[in-house]
Amino acid sequence: MATVALHPAVERVTARIALRSQATRSAYLARMEAAHQAGPYRYRLSCGNQAHGFAASGDDKPALRWGKGGNIGIVTAYNDMLSAHQPMEHYPSLIRMAARNAGGSAQVAGGVPAMCDGVTQGRAGMELSLFSRDVIAMATAVSLSHDSFDAALMLGVCDKIVPGLLIGALSFGHLPVIFVPAGPMGSGIPNPEKAKVRQRYALGQASQDELMDAEAASYHSPGTCTFYGTANSNQMLMEVMGLHLPGTAFVPPNTPLRSALTVAAAEQVLRNTALGKDYRPLAQTVNEKAIVNAMVGLAATGGSTNHALHLVAIARAAGVIIDWSDLDELSKATPLLARVYPNGSADVNHFEAAGGIGFVIRELLDAGLLHEDILCVHGGSLRQQAQQPYLDDLALHWQDPPAASRNTDIVRPVSAPFDSEGGLRCIAGNLGRAVVKISAVAPQFRRIEAPVRLFESQDALLAAFKAGQLDPQPGFDGHFVAVVRGQGPRANGMPELHKLTPTLAALQDRGQRVALLTDGRMSGASGKVLAAIHVTPEAADGGALAKLREGDVIRIDAEAGRMDVVVDAADWAAREALLPDLSGNQFGMGRELFGHLRASVGSAEHGACALLGNDA
Repeated sequence: MATVALHPAVERVTARIALRSQATRSAYLARMEAAHQAGPYRYRLSCGNQAHGFAASGDDKPALRWGKGGNIGIVTAYNDMLSAHQPMEHYPSLIRMAARNAGGSAQVAGGVPAMCDGVTQGRAGMELSLFSRDVIAMATAVSLSHDSFDAALMLGVCDKIVPGLLIGALSFGHLPVIFVPAGPMGSGIPNPEKAKVRQRYALGQASQDELMDAEAASYHSPGTCTFYGTANSNQMLMEVMGLHLPGTAFVPPNTPLRSALTVAAAEQVLRNTALGKDYRPLAQTVNEKAIVNAMVGLAATGGSTNHALHLVAIARAAGVIIDWSDLDELSKATPLLARVYPNGSADVNHFEAAGGIGFVIRELLDAGLLHEDILCVHGGSLRQQAQQPYLDDLALHWQDPPAASRNTDIVRPVSAPFDSEGGLRCIAGNLGRAVVKISAVAPQFRRIEAPVRLFESQDALLAAFKAGQLDPQPGFDGHFVAVVRGQGPRANGMPELHKLTPTLAALQDRGQRVALLTDGRMSGASGKVLAAIHVTPEAADGGALAKLREGDVIRIDAEAGRMDVVVDAADWAAREALLPDLSGNQFGMGRELFGHLRASVGSAEHGACALLGNDA
């Protein structure tokens, strides 16, 4: 097929990013080139160093001592509490076998923590969630710091884990790296049905037993949660950035095809080492074009708002500087091609059956919305990334994605999209800058002008709801913008406020006009209520949210990209910022160990990453 001309917005944003990143990208590539050397890396170690490294390697000891083959470092997020990571328990055995058969070796270089936001939602432990990404990045670096590896496989799936693994691996960008996921669990009860039970429970109309039955029927087996939140958005990003073998994202766990793909990843990463003829280091794969592809893929599929943070941090780790204006411009130019819960009723298994990521990649390439010429880990271009894997008598093959969508209620071609633009918007005004997941919000709810109801925590809002204080009453028509402040990265680690979703949705469903404005996060499960999130500067930095008072009128217009408090400009400028009381967020559930990260973390628009410095 003839090369397709790039869409003008993609070309313009890519050029702008490349120019903005010229100094930092050049410095990064120079560091990676300095780290690259010929020959197996373990041979640079002393005999004592090497002996420590292969002492427990059993059958692989001769290969590690005298062999010339590549050695794979496995960094794993396995634990058996997380359904998405439990299937990875036996991956190292598969990988070691595959490496031996290919003339190399493999060792588990280290493990990284993997916490589940679904378990910690609304709990104190959630305040460690975003910072766990930085800890994972550091643990990845520690794992690879033995300098004994010629390539690396990253075993991880969920929210902060894939971004953390990638940020850490980029410090070792002279090595080829492939990401190896586990796949989604089977479909449980329909997501809209689960959401209705949650709303009924929030209204006191469903019992705890009913709620538990619904949740257990939704999250029921090994594999990734099936809604299109941050975990499954991660998998989409790895595909459009060329960091997966093609079509790996949504193959179910514990199946012959999933095992074959894990074996193939080990074989491929050995072919990518500097010891062979097709050296494909991570530093060359993750470049400006791959980051632009990630932003386009996120917009086209209505992906997680968390990646407004993670993609910025990942890009910076590779010396690439992006901001929310880049994401906003690309989202406006990218048609919405998928409706997967919470942007629709289907789950990722239905999405995959309808055509999946392969269909979306092919459509975006044909429209000039993705860079085809990135250095994918599988050895081909991004067009080959659109292919879908299958087994024929246990032999692994790939085939083209379907020519047409198998279900146009779930995935559509560029010629007939669900919407002319993608899922995410940057909005700005005298309250700062924020992100809105516009694809999840019906058009009639994308604009609001209403008085502020101020809360310093999500629990305070829930308490007000239970006490009837948010019900319409004399002097209050029930329409309001809920401002939950003091939830930014420096305040308390920027926890997700997902507990608010059922309550706010219930208020909206009974006819009240409501919206959320916060310097916290709402997660990849951001729902049907207008939510302007990640507000920067945050309240703890003296941002505009700290100047709001109960009853101030706020105007949010996601279509126009504006958010403002309707106050006289002179009065607003003179108003004092009231910093949140953070004394309750400093201790307990390990929070005291993370004080140095809260003190040094950058702003949300700069990735909320303590490893990349304080940019205030």
